[in-house]
Amino acid sequence: MSMKRFVKRLLDLTVDIQQIPAPTFAEARRAQFVKGLFESEGLDDISIDAVGNVYARLPGDGQGKPLVVSAHLDTVFPIETDLTSSSKKDRITGPGIGDNSLGVASLLGLIWLLRERGESLPGDLWLVANVCEEGLGDLRGMRAVVDRFGGEVQAYLVIEGLSLGYIQHQGLGVQRYRITAKTAGGHSWSDYGQSSALHELSALVTHLTAIPLPEKPRTTMNVGRMGGGTSINAIAADAWLELDLRSESPKVLTELARTVEQLVETANRPEVRVEAEVIGQRPAGELPASHPLVRLAEGCLKAQGLDPKLTIGSTDANVPLSRGFPAVVLGVTNGVGAHTTEEFIYTEPVERGMQQLVQFVTRVWE
Repeated sequence: MSMKRFVKRLLDLTVDIQQIPAPTFAEARRAQFVKGLFESEGLDDISIDAVGNVYARLPGDGQGKPLVVSAHLDTVFPIETDLTSSSKKDRITGPGIGDNSLGVASLLGLIWLLRERGESLPGDLWLVANVCEEGLGDLRGMRAVVDRFGGEVQAYLVIEGLSLGYIQHQGLGVQRYRITAKTAGGHSWSDYGQSSALHELSALVTHLTAIPLPEKPRTTMNVGRMGGGTSINAIAADAWLELDLRSESPKVLTELARTVEQLVETANRPEVRVEAEVIGQRPAGELPASHPLVRLAEGCLKAQGLDPKLTIGSTDANVPLSRGFPAVVLGVTNGVGAHTTEEFIYTEPVERGMQQLVQFVTRVWE
């Protein structure tokens, strides 16, 4: 198959996958589609586990440990999102097209390229289309993958449709809270002066955002959502917010989380109850830049005429990295607008992205 035909086939499959809604916690339809793709390729040990991950195995020669290659199925978009896609000469536009429909399609693309080469791998190649990478999925799918394979692997390779040229070898620590406030509430006129849950949380946000955050190690805080109350003329009896904390340093993240929890505790009074519930934890981890896996990834990118850039991120790779297992994240192409309905991928770099991946997979046992 010519590379031109290969890329067209891969991009057509990418759009087919993108057209199937797959919000976090509702990936089952897309998972079944991928399972059917694995079956049509005649792969071994095809299954869907208890959390919804799809597995398939391309047998190797048995001389090396297995390599696990994963791509997440889920998107950030609600089930009712219009998934209409469009193509131009140099790009394809559509919600989730790069994050991560192209990544999932690339699992099949790897099989096609490996079979075209006609070479057996030293170890088994496990392909995994996993759930719950985005948002409050809390890496549930990847946790199950790593629970299954543990350290008995050559490495974990996580594929993202975007970010070609970048090698993520550090997992960014994340802690997420849902903070709630409850009061007696009342009428905005006749009960004026009584505590409002919304006012209390607003005051808490002011205190939270006044916490000094270091630039190095980079540390961030974000109140992403907030709501509550009953009516414009009612004192809010309940309110909530969702808070996202991130840091390059696990120690700094732990200290920041402790400060947040202390502020929440001090916000309590007899007439006000404020509580913080942890709703997400993404563990930090790191593979040294000098590690052979990182060096291999750099070499594969340079072979495609690309300048490798080492980076940190919050992805499925956090799980194996946090447990001390070698893992990297590699991209397939570049694009713009991830997590928006105007997301698009550039089509021209896809060939180099896939050549990078197949070279990485064939050389990882060296």
